[in-house]
Amino acid sequence: MNTNRAPGTRKSERRSPSDGFEGWDDYAPFYDWENARTFGRRDIQFWRNLARQAGGPVLELGCGTGRIAAPLGRAGVPLFGIDRSEAMLAYARTRVRRARLADRVRLILGDIRQLPFPSTAGSTGDPGLGTRGSAPGARRSALDARRTKSKPESRVPDPPRTSGFSMVMAPYGILQSLLHERDLASTLSEVHRVLEPGGTFGLELVADLPSWEEYRQRVSLKGWRGRRGGAHVTLVETVRQDRARRRTIFDQEFTERRGSRKRVHRFSLAFRTLSVPQMARRLEKAGFEISALLGDYRGRAWDERADAWLILARKPVLK
Repeated sequence: MNTNRAPGTRKSERRSPSDGFEGWDDYAPFYDWENARTFGRRDIQFWRNLARQAGGPVLELGCGTGRIAAPLGRAGVPLFGIDRSEAMLAYARTRVRRARLADRVRLILGDIRQLPFPSTAGSTGDPGLGTRGSAPGARRSALDARRTKSKPESRVPDPPRTSGFSMVMAPYGILQSLLHERDLASTLSEVHRVLEPGGTFGLELVADLPSWEEYRQRVSLKGWRGRRGGAHVTLVETVRQDRARRRTIFDQEFTERRGSRKRVHRFSLAFRTLSVPQMARRLEKAGFEISALLGDYRGRAWDERADAWLILARKPVLK
């Protein structure tokens, strides 16, 4: 997804995803290539500093290709990353293996709506360690249900040997990929369940999605993937607004050229157009206290014109 806004023309007629997880397996081969040219590493220091301050194990929701997990692991943070895309995790495993971080970064194939970790005291799930509270309405994903048939490194590892996670993080747009309210509610309940009392829940929303103007079949990016002379990639992108369902849809078309050979990959990604106040209310309903609303990665206070939409919340300590 190109993070630059552009003026609109007319709508694409491509079918919209019915669930937010659709398209991410197809996106996996191009995710790092596109991010290096758009979003880059601008948020990594923010998450690294926050994770270090947490002082314990960290859980990353939607860890994808390990773009954030690997730098945090190199900084000494014990991290568990969970994602339901096997294709994304394949790239993350390669990144972790090459960096020799397997003892610090553990990758899990699973569903963030039903986390495979024990509950902590004061959680919304079952209170004791060694039990897996089940969030109301949570549904096990097909990938999660097939976990026992996956490669050994895809299976759920032992839970962290603590009273819970010191921090849970949901970087850029992860929670907006939950297109249905019940799925977001289940995920927030699960995060509350596995986060230790006093622990931090940090998340980032894609800023001001409703204001992104629609455009169709625009060449957004071009360049070599890997070394020059290998595959040349062109991204042609369409942005659509489904205002009735409060969703922004990105129709992606990646064309790979190697000499005279050409391959075209088409898929769509959908995000909910949630605002910071809307998400803050949902966090409070799930039992969190809001610690900060931030408008950039240096700690500036949030407002609607901010370039970054970040929320830090805390699980209260029981008295």
